[in-house]
Amino acid sequence: MLEEALVAEVEQFVETHRELRSSDGKQRVVRNGYLPSRIVLTGAGPLEVRRPRVRDKAPGEEEPIKFTSKILPPYLRRSQSLDELIPWLYLKGISTGDFGEALQALLGPDAPGLSANVVVKLKDAWNEEFKAWGKRQFRNEEFVYVWADGVYFNIRLDPDDRQCVLVLIGATKSGKKVLLAVQDGFRESEQSWHELLVDLKARGMKPPRLAVGDGALGFWAALGKAWPKVREQRCWVHKTANVLDKLPKAAQPRAKKAIHQIYLAETKAEALKAWDTFVETFEAKYPKAVACLTKDRDELLTLYDFPAEHWKHIRSTNPIESTFATVRLRHNRTKGNGTREACLVMVFKLVQAAERTWRKLDGTELLMEVLRGTKFKDGILEEAA
Repeated sequence: MLEEALVAEVEQFVETHRELRSSDGKQRVVRNGYLPSRIVLTGAGPLEVRRPRVRDKAPGEEEPIKFTSKILPPYLRRSQSLDELIPWLYLKGISTGDFGEALQALLGPDAPGLSANVVVKLKDAWNEEFKAWGKRQFRNEEFVYVWADGVYFNIRLDPDDRQCVLVLIGATKSGKKVLLAVQDGFRESEQSWHELLVDLKARGMKPPRLAVGDGALGFWAALGKAWPKVREQRCWVHKTANVLDKLPKAAQPRAKKAIHQIYLAETKAEALKAWDTFVETFEAKYPKAVACLTKDRDELLTLYDFPAEHWKHIRSTNPIESTFATVRLRHNRTKGNGTREACLVMVFKLVQAAERTWRKLDGTELLMEVLRGTKFKDGILEEAA
């Protein structure tokens, strides 16, 4: 099939130049046999491929006409599918030392030219890609929502220090989720988050309408300085875990069910009623658990001022949490990255790969209404209500 495609490509090239003639009146660009066969590594194993040769019969008269295949460039030794397989294997947890064995199992023992060095070169290229990505501009983009979280990793060469990677994901006005920032931070401090947000502003990013995050005070303090008008929505998944942690195991199932009745309520009034029921039920015996919930009441219920179609997206930082399950898998299998810089690049490439499978937000037609500042009550457009 590959050789047939190459023949068709050459025939089309020759046909394009059919009108050209040499000084003796003969067709100038013609087929001229085949080039020596070449071994190309593909996802199906090594293939021996012959590429048709093209000849310009009048190279001395004018600038020679050269044919370069787009299907099989001159120096290609690996197919695109294999070039995508190599980083996928590495990022999914295959260490560089086991790379040759893994590829031989997939492509057969006769697959040459693939070793740990291939991954080392790829990592260098990823490093440069990450640096360029961190300087891109946002002047022509608008983001309706952002999700923020800090994710911790152990560094092999610095076992006494845990690295905190600050991650920010945004939703465009078309409903597409986009990775906005991956940055090293000192824990989840206000200063670290402030530096990240200021950098995004400097590159042209406009303030979103809503930010979603857990209770880490550093992010919210930094957000208030960088974009003071952005609404805040606390993550219900984090909040639920924090509340349950302050309860005995026997009381946790009842408390979890009561919390679900709050944030799954159809209206804010119903949510507040369920809220009061939770407080009344647990406050006497478990005041710390109730205090953990009630201190963020307004920020936990912000979602009722946004479209109901978006509630399941903005109730939690799930876009980050679910993505980082893959990141942690890679990190755990290889016993952690050796340096902080290597960890950042690994996180960037893994999240970038996951980004292709992220689902768009439901109710995309309402995102423009949110950007315009249209008022919603209990998830419904006020005009429609």
